[in-house]
Amino acid sequence: MSTGQSPNHEVVGLLYRGHRDWLLAWLRRSLNCPQRAEDLSQDTFLRLLARQDLQAPREPRALLRTIAKGLLIDHFRRSALERAYLDELAAQPEDLQPSAEEQLQILQTLREVERLLATLSTRARAAFLHSRLDGMSHAEIAERLGVSVPRVRQYLAQGLRQCYIALYGEPT
Repeated sequence: MSTGQSPNHEVVGLLYRGHRDWLLAWLRRSLNCPQRAEDLSQDTFLRLLARQDLQAPREPRALLRTIAKGLLIDHFRRSALERAYLDELAAQPEDLQPSAEEQLQILQTLREVERLLATLSTRARAAFLHSRLDGMSHAEIAERLGVSVPRVRQYLAQGLRQCYIALYGEPT
């Protein structure tokens, strides 16, 4: 193995050669866009490369499907967010609508926020979304997630930090 390669390179290579076509066909059935299916297929294998100490799975297709499903959910969630934003813009009077350039910048910022929130743990991301999108109280979130209220506050701080980074860059 060369020095720049991940220790997972060989395992992922075998999975890629043995199951890429199957995964791509599975993704194409879920999407109306063959290019998006190709992107998500590649992202699935990139996720595997990033894993620590990946062992050859007993059920490779189950593993690939699980990773791809998560990526599909992220894709559909992002698309729904963008649609909601664009629908809200369309409902505004024309003189209050941002320019096309401002709209693009806002969409790019939303994508960056989404990307950074995806780096949070599942619970931290859920807590943040329950708070900001569902309007749930800290106590309600704690009960839903089975954690303490102080832990919810920590999760929310993590989410706010990621939003700050998306908008303003890393704090100095």
